[in-house]
Amino acid sequence: MAQTTPALDTNAQQASGSVAAPAGTPAAFGLGDLGSPRRAADRVVECLEAYGVKWIFGVPGAKIDPVYDALLDGGPQMIVVRHEQNAAFMAAAVGRLTGEPGVVLVTSGPGTSNLATGLLTATTEGDPLVAICGAVSRGDRLKRTHQAMDAVGMLSAVTKSAGEVGMADNVPEAIANAFRQAAEEPKGAAAVVLPYDVLTDSTAVSMKTVHWAPRLGAAPAESITRAAELLKQARLPVILAGARSGSDRAVTALHRLLGAAQLPVVETFQAAGVLSHELEEHYLGRVGLFRNQPGDVLLHKADLILAIGYDFVEYEPSKWNKDHLRRIIHLDELSADLDDYYRPTVELRGDVAETIDALARQIDGLTLSESASAVVATERARLAEADNPLPDHDELEGVHPAELTLMMRALLPDDTTVLCDVGSHYIYMARHFRTYHPRTLLFSNGQQTLGVALPWAIAASLVRPGTPVVSVSGDGGFLYSAMELETAVRLGSTFTHIIFNDGTYDMVGFQQQGKYGRTSGVQLGDYDAVQYAESFGAHGYRVTHLGDFAGVLAQAMNEDGPSVIDVRVDYRNNRDELMADLESDVLQ
Repeated sequence: MAQTTPALDTNAQQASGSVAAPAGTPAAFGLGDLGSPRRAADRVVECLEAYGVKWIFGVPGAKIDPVYDALLDGGPQMIVVRHEQNAAFMAAAVGRLTGEPGVVLVTSGPGTSNLATGLLTATTEGDPLVAICGAVSRGDRLKRTHQAMDAVGMLSAVTKSAGEVGMADNVPEAIANAFRQAAEEPKGAAAVVLPYDVLTDSTAVSMKTVHWAPRLGAAPAESITRAAELLKQARLPVILAGARSGSDRAVTALHRLLGAAQLPVVETFQAAGVLSHELEEHYLGRVGLFRNQPGDVLLHKADLILAIGYDFVEYEPSKWNKDHLRRIIHLDELSADLDDYYRPTVELRGDVAETIDALARQIDGLTLSESASAVVATERARLAEADNPLPDHDELEGVHPAELTLMMRALLPDDTTVLCDVGSHYIYMARHFRTYHPRTLLFSNGQQTLGVALPWAIAASLVRPGTPVVSVSGDGGFLYSAMELETAVRLGSTFTHIIFNDGTYDMVGFQQQGKYGRTSGVQLGDYDAVQYAESFGAHGYRVTHLGDFAGVLAQAMNEDGPSVIDVRVDYRNNRDELMADLESDVLQ
């Protein structure tokens, strides 16, 4: 794997140089210190402090308790949660929001295996995370004993790297290398397994200085020149902005590029917010999941795609290059994954921000032809039309989900961080909820993992204190992690969670209906979300008419602590509205 520098969104990262480090990194870099012996568990905490970790999420247990004990003497804040999967979700959200790895600390056996879904989600979706897992003592490693398991074997399937440490002297370096692995592109989870007797053993080895991998420079000049010529010659060039276009540096560079060149931009779900208010005319919506959006039509009509930080996992190229007719410029820190539908004409591999800037200098003044501008204008009009108020909705079975989404967008300030779970609501949010800052609208669009929204909201309230935080889920996804309301109340987290409640797994249901003409296994039981929230000490509200929503949201947003708003929604028309063909004659 190439040793590249993570695009960490910190002030230190703005400076040029081969070493990039997050805030709090010591200025001097040197050899590891050899001091008086200390428990390996203390060295773990020492290393976490060096890497600027502010919070650790986890559940304690006997095989990891030396580290929990060490944290009593100082170090990051230990946040005990109700389930290890949610600890991983919280740590991953810290990673996505800051660019720096979040950390989980769990015990052996089920404490470790419960991380699997959270680690898989983080690794798939590029969220840097370090998992520190306890294990039985080395003497019991191969015995059938309490909580013994092949932790590395299990973790290797859901992380970028996983290893078990066999001696105390190796503990600090294992932690340091896990941070490098997690933070290098493609970012993801890295796991370190620490046997109990290793944690209690002593070592003089210390890793109190931080070493990030060197940052790449811009892509080779000849490749940039070739890409610039292709853009100038193209009939209708379009930018496809992907998940790795969303760092602060990359977004700033993209804005400079759009100031120099008249290029339309289609976002993937995880690139939401890369275009500011001032660049609204370049915005052509988002694509993902169903191929029926204005952005899909624009990509289909394009003859050249500039893919910036694009990851197949969000929206496979067979969806937007079905006929193989588009030339592709691949711009990323990573070399392209080759696919029958993704064969780049030019690869611009290098630091994303520096490469964008170098390209911008060569296409300064680029404008679209009159015919290309007309195509863009047509799709922007279609995009605006989709946000027009719907005909009067009877609300006999609930609020229309698109109307609810549009009202949320109208009421929430631009600096709100919105965390979106998976379900029918997430398609409405992706299509209709416009945002103007990177990483202010988060989706799980790689694994489409249920239950992420509420834990992500807890993390967002830590990372961005004093700013509005709103999480959104369906009634099914809410109960995947709703026990963390107790954690939120205990922490004093302030956020509002909105439930789109229809009593089913609707996104599964309407797709089944489209395939088979009937549904199976999607009906859920009812529950009282208001009383549930109040039982934990949170605030609870219920909305059955859209006209009541604004007042309830304002009240929830203005009170301390977590609030839950249960909104009855009407999903009767979801199949037609979400899977409908759009200009199907064009998209054949």
